[in-house]
Amino acid sequence: MTSDSRPHPIALPDTRARRVVENLLKGSGVRLNGDAPQDLKVYHPDLFSRVLHQGTLGLGEAYMDGWWEADSIDEFTYLVLRHGLGERAHTPSERLMYRLQSGFFNLQSKARAYIVGEAHYDMGNDLFERMLDPTMSYSCGYWKKASNLYEAQQAKLELACRKLKLEPGMHVLDIGCGWGSFAEHAARHHGAKVTGITISKEQAELARERCHGLPVEIRLTDYRELEGQFDRIVSIGMFEHVGQRNYDTYFRTVDRLLPDGGLFLLHTIGSNTSRVSADPWINRYIFPNGVLPSIRQISQASEDYLVMEDWQNFGADYDLTLMAWLHNLDATWYQIAHNYNERTHRMFRYYLSVCAGAFRARNLQLWQVAFSKGKSGRYDAPR
Repeated sequence: MTSDSRPHPIALPDTRARRVVENLLKGSGVRLNGDAPQDLKVYHPDLFSRVLHQGTLGLGEAYMDGWWEADSIDEFTYLVLRHGLGERAHTPSERLMYRLQSGFFNLQSKARAYIVGEAHYDMGNDLFERMLDPTMSYSCGYWKKASNLYEAQQAKLELACRKLKLEPGMHVLDIGCGWGSFAEHAARHHGAKVTGITISKEQAELARERCHGLPVEIRLTDYRELEGQFDRIVSIGMFEHVGQRNYDTYFRTVDRLLPDGGLFLLHTIGSNTSRVSADPWINRYIFPNGVLPSIRQISQASEDYLVMEDWQNFGADYDLTLMAWLHNLDATWYQIAHNYNERTHRMFRYYLSVCAGAFRARNLQLWQVAFSKGKSGRYDAPR
């Protein structure tokens, strides 16, 4: 929906809920029914009470329902997070419910591993093919020298290969291979043999098509079911689905599958804190049962198994990546609109925008961590 085709915002209701929201936004740079791109245009009188009662879940669902709009949701998110409203936007019941669930249940158990694949990654390859670049990389690009999304994703894939010190003939395990972006790159440009695993049927099908004729095998399986040995292991954008109760199992599995002298590269979104939590809107609509690791959680879980050789943070690049995906989505939505409803379009727009704003505010990070197993000598990490 363009700004010209939107309805006019309603007159703001004179309610306590509206006054509370206005007071929270005071000094943030965001106004209600203002003209700036970050300003929130109100289309429903119950928006304020919904947000105060339901927190970020209510805010996201209200956007999906058309109750509010902003020309730049990413900038709106950036400003309110920089204003300190991130934690205050979560209700106590939200935090308590997730902590109770994650405390008593393994939300990312082997039996539940395929939930996120069915809910998100299997949504439709036609959607992701238009939103992503030709490499089909669904993770942060590396924009150090890139001028567009494709260059950034190619640079990310090549950076990962260089950090793994790939040589022709090496057998690489790709944990969470997605649509085969890394597998194709490593096989085609470095002569590697790649085994990729995913919990998404749609991803597996397309990855096999894209890697046809290359020494690549794509398996629909969980990482805990793997056997054998691999010269190198890589995991790009999958660790966010592992869960804190499984971190030790994850690194123990990598240790078991990696020979002495082998290298492992972990590419993951990271949290600034070690609190076990998840945004309720993201958890319900985008990545069910996902949880972001902290530096401490990664280091503690890996220290009994591997040597940490290098840690690189290029979280600011995820802002650029997400905004490029949003541009692609909006530019091509008309091609697939007949397969989806407008609520799904708004769901994806909101997801990409708020995540871009969170990375812009540095509330979220993106880490590439290189590990070795029993490696002797010097490890020099490329940049």
